[in-house]
Amino acid sequence: MSGIQLTGVHVSELEDPTAYLEGGELLLTTGIPLGGTASTVSAYVGRLAAKGVAGLGLGLGEGLDAVPPQLVEACSADGIELLVVPDGVPFLDVSRAFWDLAARSGQADLIASLGTQTALARAAMRQDAIPSVVQGLAQALGGWAAYLPADGAAATIWPAGSTALLPHLREETTRLNMAGTHSAATFWLHGTPVVEYPILVGRKIEGFLAIGSGRTLTKADRQIIMTVCVLLAMRAQQQEELSSTAGALGSAAAKLVARGHSEAARLLATDVGLPPLPERVHVLAVRMGPASRDLASAAYAVAGFDVEDGSLLPAPALTDCELRFIEDGVAYFLIDAATLSAESAVAGEEDEIYDGELLAWAQSPAAVAEPGTARKSAWPTSGRQVQPATETGAAWTGPLQLAEVAGKFAAVRRAALLAPAGRLVGTSGDDDARADRWAETLAGYNRADLLGTVAAYLRHRGHWEETARALDVHRNSLRHRMAVAEKLLGISIEDPDVAAHLWLALRRRGL
Repeated sequence: MSGIQLTGVHVSELEDPTAYLEGGELLLTTGIPLGGTASTVSAYVGRLAAKGVAGLGLGLGEGLDAVPPQLVEACSADGIELLVVPDGVPFLDVSRAFWDLAARSGQADLIASLGTQTALARAAMRQDAIPSVVQGLAQALGGWAAYLPADGAAATIWPAGSTALLPHLREETTRLNMAGTHSAATFWLHGTPVVEYPILVGRKIEGFLAIGSGRTLTKADRQIIMTVCVLLAMRAQQQEELSSTAGALGSAAAKLVARGHSEAARLLATDVGLPPLPERVHVLAVRMGPASRDLASAAYAVAGFDVEDGSLLPAPALTDCELRFIEDGVAYFLIDAATLSAESAVAGEEDEIYDGELLAWAQSPAAVAEPGTARKSAWPTSGRQVQPATETGAAWTGPLQLAEVAGKFAAVRRAALLAPAGRLVGTSGDDDARADRWAETLAGYNRADLLGTVAAYLRHRGHWEETARALDVHRNSLRHRMAVAEKLLGISIEDPDVAAHLWLALRRRGL
């Protein structure tokens, strides 16, 4: 058997011992399962070959005095090495000889761990893969294990009694994630060492595997840990590919709805396996900025915004929103109105604000503030509040039938482009109502007369010299006041639509 790596030695007289084999073993038998006929022998050897058995050892003297020719032919045909155990040699001697050789080569622990690795691989295929793999690893190492997703989703830890360790693990995970650490790190926790491994898909950190072993790790233990890291990475890649496909299909359906083809969108969703489209949606439009370069970061940015008119911030609903796309610098989300209502009901019952540490999402340099929502969610959180990007604003509609979305699309886009920085505005009011709020904001500024300055600027049709003379201020002072006003409102007064409605609002105030 030169060149064949055995995983163990197994003795069985069953007609079909494959349920008790993992593959790679040397199987020992006295020949009882062979049955005596060529067809029985061929079927027996075929089952062993299908399981991946490396070799078959036939013990002579108990049932057979010579090797049956049909056994030689079957083993040769199926690629299984055939050995003879001479009469009078106990099978136990063969098993001991194997393990003695394995121990001398330093492979005993590794071979003993193969069963654990196989069990973990099977666990990774289950629906509840991560809890099963984490539990199996912790039990194999005699300690605890935890998996912490990089996007801030709920962590998995086993045993449950170790849950108190999670805040400390999250703190260390935050540091490693923001540092972009792509290798294992060791740190002390409550006087014992903890090893943390990044789970990578390409160069992207998907999560961290933290381990507190109940003993000194052996070479076999480290091999098991590496196997788990590979399994978790494969699982994460599968989920990422599924999410990417679902995102592309959801984007296509959302664009059809936005163009007025809601029935075509429903047919597409049915044909490609998307969930049924909701009956009513809120359309959320987000004006993109440097900190909101894609759909995920746009959603995170909106989660930290102030909301006009006491509306519910839709952060939790955005996590599961598949109907979303980007167009001309604006991100659009079609949020299920029924889901949003459910979120609102839960918020009213819980009435809690959760604080935590920042878990920066993979490959994103931007830190985001925890959403100030009245509901706990799996959003990245931060103990230090980070102000939203000044370039980013958002608007959203009330509940709409899918057929109504196209008619409201231009309005919500315009509202998002005009929304003050860091604010989520509604579109229930008209442009005049929005302009009245701008005028009120200018009037509330007490460091300079911004209200009178803007009124004079509009009255003189944007002529700097004439406006400065009318206000009796230097032209540079006028420019500074106008810049403060635009920044305060998050608008450009040079926009004709803005200027028109703002002028009428000022006239209504008697200016």
